[in-house]
Amino acid sequence: MSEEIKVADASHEAPKKEEESWIQKKWRPMMAVMYMCVCASDFILFPIMFTIVQFWETAVQNDAFRQWAPLTLQGGGLFHMAMGAVLGITAWSRGQEKMAGVASTPTPSQPMATPMAAPQSAPMQQASPPPAPPQPQVTTGYGGKLAPPPSDHPPI
Repeated sequence: MSEEIKVADASHEAPKKEEESWIQKKWRPMMAVMYMCVCASDFILFPIMFTIVQFWETAVQNDAFRQWAPLTLQGGGLFHMAMGAVLGITAWSRGQEKMAGVASTPTPSQPMATPMAAPQSAPMQQASPPPAPPQPQVTTGYGGKLAPPPSDHPPI
């Protein structure tokens, strides 16, 4: 009998959200690491190796040292422009996702002031609640983040 109830309860549960695969979570950092490795190789590692290899050349026509030409700068640096666009757009879209996630979470509301009860000795008079201290106005600035309220005059 208890097994039947467990099976019935399991069928009425809401479907769980599927977990994202590791590649969906980590593709942005992997792109940044790949770009960093390419830049380090093309601008640091390969020039050093190219210079070292030239010392082993013994032919007369190779007496003049040549300079390393970065592979990623050939073709007008299209690789760097493309990677800048990919990484820039994905960083911007990830920021938008984070702000949308923050904006979708409910914020706790301010507790409302409760009026004070009138004293029992004077039923005809009603005590008014004390004035609430002024609450600072919270506004949103660029990108939906919280910002201080605008001042009347700019600070000098």
